[in-house]
Amino acid sequence: MIPHLSPQNLTLLNAFSKSCRRSIIAMLANSQSGHPGGSLSSLSFLALLYSQRIVKTGETVVVSHGHISPAVYAVLAECGYMSKEEVIQTLRKNGSIFEGHVNRHVPGVPYGTGPLGVGVSAAAGFAWAEKHCAYEFTSDKGGRGVGGLKKRVFALMGDGEAQEGQVYEMAHFAAKEKLSNFTLFVDANAVQLTASIEKIMPINIPAFFHSAGWNVLEVNGHSYEALWNAMGEAEQETEKPTVIVGHTIMGYGVQMMEENGRQNKSDWHGKAPKKEDAEKILAEELLLNPEEESILEHFRKTEVLWTPPTKKNEDSRLHDISSKINTGEPILYTPEIFTDCRTAYGKALLDLAKRNKNILASTADVGGSVMTKFVAEEIPAQHIEFGIAEQNMVSVCGALSLSGFVPFCSTFGAFLSSRPKDQARVNDINECNVKMVATHCGLSVGEDGPTHQSIDDSGSFLGMFHTGVLEPADPNHCDRLIRFIAKTYGNFYMRMGRHKLPVLTTEDGSVFFGADYAYVYGKCERLREGSDITIVAIGATVIEALKAREAFKNPEKVEIIIASSIKEFDGTLKNSLLKTKKVLTVEDHNTRSGLGAAVARYILQQKITVDAFEMLGVEHYELSGKPEELYANVGIDAVGVRKGIEKILK
Repeated sequence: MIPHLSPQNLTLLNAFSKSCRRSIIAMLANSQSGHPGGSLSSLSFLALLYSQRIVKTGETVVVSHGHISPAVYAVLAECGYMSKEEVIQTLRKNGSIFEGHVNRHVPGVPYGTGPLGVGVSAAAGFAWAEKHCAYEFTSDKGGRGVGGLKKRVFALMGDGEAQEGQVYEMAHFAAKEKLSNFTLFVDANAVQLTASIEKIMPINIPAFFHSAGWNVLEVNGHSYEALWNAMGEAEQETEKPTVIVGHTIMGYGVQMMEENGRQNKSDWHGKAPKKEDAEKILAEELLLNPEEESILEHFRKTEVLWTPPTKKNEDSRLHDISSKINTGEPILYTPEIFTDCRTAYGKALLDLAKRNKNILASTADVGGSVMTKFVAEEIPAQHIEFGIAEQNMVSVCGALSLSGFVPFCSTFGAFLSSRPKDQARVNDINECNVKMVATHCGLSVGEDGPTHQSIDDSGSFLGMFHTGVLEPADPNHCDRLIRFIAKTYGNFYMRMGRHKLPVLTTEDGSVFFGADYAYVYGKCERLREGSDITIVAIGATVIEALKAREAFKNPEKVEIIIASSIKEFDGTLKNSLLKTKKVLTVEDHNTRSGLGAAVARYILQQKITVDAFEMLGVEHYELSGKPEELYANVGIDAVGVRKGIEKILK
């Protein structure tokens, strides 16, 4: 970094910012929707950061308040990374990559944002990855910056965004991990969507970050010199992340908007200027002279040393990355071993971590319960403890996954499927590669009661298009599924119970999911063959279905199909349904958004005619009790399943 901005630097910055303001007003006038206020108040820092640094280094910049996309697109276009005219003409238009909130389809945007708080956590994830050399794990180093050296990570957020609890989670995580390579700029324009910060929810941002252990700098957010000096001070900090609180004015640089901003009015937060007003602004306030045009043209030709890579047009569905991951040999659990799936998960994860330095385990203060403790104890460098901060954990893991790591994050199903659902959804939109593994799911958690008995967790991910859902039937199945998701690019939610399960066997007593078992997504297995009824069971209820079949007077009539996912089924299930035409689904989950509803949908999609269809699952909240007692209460134990068989075959 140069120590001081020269007069030539300042001349460029003034022309650069003026041209960006011009683009912002033009694109919003054309789209007649968008957010000019924050775009203009954040622009001084963005213009400085990109024109003086990013065009040379290619460092990561995450804009957490994604609604300031006009400013981001204007800056990227000014650097020559895209057509300025295309941005102006297509912002927020159908079919355009220039969406209302920044997204990864746009070159130079590393992580798409929108819901406030998510982006700062993602930025912390990128900073953690840079600190721990994530780029060593990816063959594609395009866009890493000149020289391939480790770089700083920058993020921007709005001041109102600090009201989000996720920002609190991120701040403490970044301080704990000593992310001194992380600089966060807060656009403190004192205004949020409906009114001033003071009226809506006052917050002392410098005091908050100071209490969290950050290096805190306050500056005039429109002074290039002050901002540049603050960035230089951040470079000197070796232990703490730095926050630059830039005091700004909403709508800065456009007179009619700036006047309202100086009065802390929110009029221009999300309102586009009328076309006639925009035409006047562009013709008078923001008209570039020939000298300014020449300066900008020279900048793009001589000073832009880094160009962002374009996003690969990858298949949005799950795809194999086994060439980059050593999945090792599966652990075989023999019939005399009686254990739980969470232990099988922990041991498989440890084996994967030993073989792959980019495999990470993480948890939210429950490592001893979700069994990431095995990695924490043996390979602490590949384990991240997030504390009780599930939202930050999932977003950080999203960024880690885009940096070459394969992060596994775990907590109880009741928490992983609800508190960070928003964050998982944003990861889904960003097509990340996060492995969310939840334990203590369903009534299996037992005595903890209904707040912890996650009976709706699988349904939380049904509408996510780039997130697979899985549930193992026994420890061997669990081991194979964990290795599968490790080598398969894409987000996954995998659930399992707490209680121990017997190893499933074939009729001759050999291990059903043996060492040579190969899994593909959505694969169903015929555990027992039958002629008159198909039981489709998933997870811990598979053994209950097997016990019910053994207790039934005509077991040869009962076919048992093990489902591995509620989002994908293969021909094994279809063939069974066509044969028996009578169906009983069993699950430790509610049937409305679980296996029962999924099989019903599958039957309709495949145009299969069935004569009988019944669903067994959790239809109401239970209280505390042992898993076997709770299974009996709702009829998903062996007795309940046998009654279901008898009802259909009577």
